[in-house]
Amino acid sequence: MSKLIKRTLVLGFILSAIAFSASAEDGSRLWLRFNKTTTDANLFSSIVASTKSLPYKEFQSAWTELKGKELASKTIVENGSLLIGTAKDKQIRNLGLQKELVALGNEGYMIKSVSVNGKKATVVASLTDKGLLYGVFHLLRLVQLNEFSDQLNVKEKPSYALRILNHWDNLDGTVERGYSGHSIWNWEELPTVLSPRYQEYARANASIGINATVLNNVNASPKILSDEYLQKVKAIAGVLRPYNMRVFLSINFSSPKELGGLPTSDPLDVKVQQWWKDKANEIYKLIPDFGGFLVKANSEGLPGPMDYGRTHVDGANMLADALKPHGGIVMWRAFVYEPGDDRAKLAYKEFINFDGKFKDNIMIQVKNGPIDFQPREPFSPLFGAMKKTPLMAELQITQEYLGHSNHLVFLSPMWEEFLKADTYCNGKGATVAKVTDGHVFGNKLSAIAGVANIGKDVNWTGHHFAQANWYAFGRLAWNNQMTSEQIADEWIKMTFTLPLAKETTVAPNSMSVADFQLSVKNMMLASHQTAVDYMMPLGLHHIFAWTHHYGPEPWCDVPGARPDWLPKYYHNADAKGVGFDRTTSGSNAVGQYASPLKEQFNDPATCPDAYILWFHHLAWDYKMKSGRTLWDEMCYTYDKGVNDVRGFQKIWDKAEPFIDAQRFAEVQSKLRIQAQDAVWWKDACLLYFQTFSKRPIPYDIERPVHNLEDLKKIKLNMGHHN
Repeated sequence: MSKLIKRTLVLGFILSAIAFSASAEDGSRLWLRFNKTTTDANLFSSIVASTKSLPYKEFQSAWTELKGKELASKTIVENGSLLIGTAKDKQIRNLGLQKELVALGNEGYMIKSVSVNGKKATVVASLTDKGLLYGVFHLLRLVQLNEFSDQLNVKEKPSYALRILNHWDNLDGTVERGYSGHSIWNWEELPTVLSPRYQEYARANASIGINATVLNNVNASPKILSDEYLQKVKAIAGVLRPYNMRVFLSINFSSPKELGGLPTSDPLDVKVQQWWKDKANEIYKLIPDFGGFLVKANSEGLPGPMDYGRTHVDGANMLADALKPHGGIVMWRAFVYEPGDDRAKLAYKEFINFDGKFKDNIMIQVKNGPIDFQPREPFSPLFGAMKKTPLMAELQITQEYLGHSNHLVFLSPMWEEFLKADTYCNGKGATVAKVTDGHVFGNKLSAIAGVANIGKDVNWTGHHFAQANWYAFGRLAWNNQMTSEQIADEWIKMTFTLPLAKETTVAPNSMSVADFQLSVKNMMLASHQTAVDYMMPLGLHHIFAWTHHYGPEPWCDVPGARPDWLPKYYHNADAKGVGFDRTTSGSNAVGQYASPLKEQFNDPATCPDAYILWFHHLAWDYKMKSGRTLWDEMCYTYDKGVNDVRGFQKIWDKAEPFIDAQRFAEVQSKLRIQAQDAVWWKDACLLYFQTFSKRPIPYDIERPVHNLEDLKKIKLNMGHHN
């Protein structure tokens, strides 16, 4: 193994343990920074509220951070008053906002500049305390962003009813695909010891509109449904409840047999059905607002209804019947695949004929792409195809395939691309966003899920910029029409706040605060495409190293392994060319998309370059839209990815005067790792594919610094868990 790779690996996996003592800024406050300001500008003269509810307390807590003391509480509105309350409060009723508030629903809110008896004031109002909490956090965000005015007329309601984090946390404290330390849930200490981080977690989620959480891994242990662990779940639910967060659990389908002692877990067995009904009754007696179950069944070796000759419908409907009396829902995952046919087709093939057969409290949870959270995938063809069944998108916030917590990759552009993709299922304009939020088919249930990147690390997410992905998921879940630029702009200004005194130190750098914010925003917006470029450009996919998915291993060959778990299955490189033929003359995966997409994807001349090797096996000398051959295009794209990451280093180094010492040093070290990893990816992929193409790497591209045979010897001691 080369010294470069060794150094990369060492840095990558010990960095989180390094303590920088130069500054108190450790990232633990996330985007909820209300730094004390010396400005004389007083936005509000007083606060008027009928009760000191949680929204009131959250505002006063932030205001104390900003001004050093609470805002004066009054009973009568005066010039500059902040009036907060729900529709049932007399002072809110008197404003005549009832009709507008009803239209916004239980979680919606308004922030409005009003006149009360000739006094200019600002009102934050909602039908419920739930919406009021979100409204207060929105108001605080306006203050943080310096966007507050006396001409406000904000009306908001969420795009999805359920905005949920999926934790892949195990009961032993490990986290599957977790790169931010162990689980924040201290199962051994629960229910008697409640970590203060539970409330901090709930508060952070409420500030961006997330209203639910699945506490445990989809590869679930039956033990989570035991009385011992349900008492622990009850304790967590009690902490999260004030912040409008409902608790869900992933369940193991064999729980009646494994936990309940029954001889079977057959969903059509009357005793099994009764066991689940009794278990649901037990859960809701402990946790009246329990959300329901997330289920991974008959996937990657996990048990499910097909073990008994039954269907997904049989299994999901049985669980739905158990939860129905309590208002609970089933989220049944569509992540299924078996050896044989093209893996990209299998979820569609398995679920499309079940459309309309699920009970009305069931949602099918579908990953954004048809394979598995790849750096770039076309959207899953199930979106739009199932017209009678509500589908919820599953996004991955944790960076399983995108450099773990070592690489700066802002995921919002990928998610925005996915949500705005047109399915054409109901004519032009039927985007994934509109399909999933109920606009297209009028589904009563709507939800979106994100696989959490949260752990015990002080900064929550391992990489300071990975916080932006948690933030972005929440903002897009609340408003699926937001742009990545808007989200990045918010997060930067709220996360990297500076004392006024530091503003005077930036002159020698020739950068203003605005320049700093713009340069970092542009870096974030470019980062996803950059990662795709140095990892798997032009539609290449799943050429990661075995099991851990960190580095490149396109040559990987494990004796006896399933073909669809190996990179060669996906890239199909040979002397003729590279790519997966999913056209009508290949696997015909294009046939699962609606027209005109299937025709567009089927023709290499019209297929977007971003997906061309996803849908086509092309000759090395195939002429791309740029005029280059496929081989040269691949070489230049990998090289661009490497150079762009080096550009990120320059941007960050120049930004040093604007960043506290600790976070600057930690991000700087991570960027060095990312730059080294990018070279690793480029060299490994180009040297390997060159053995098939037999073509030279263009001479204006930086030469490989590694030897292919040395790269093949790298075996990282990593697993699925942190």
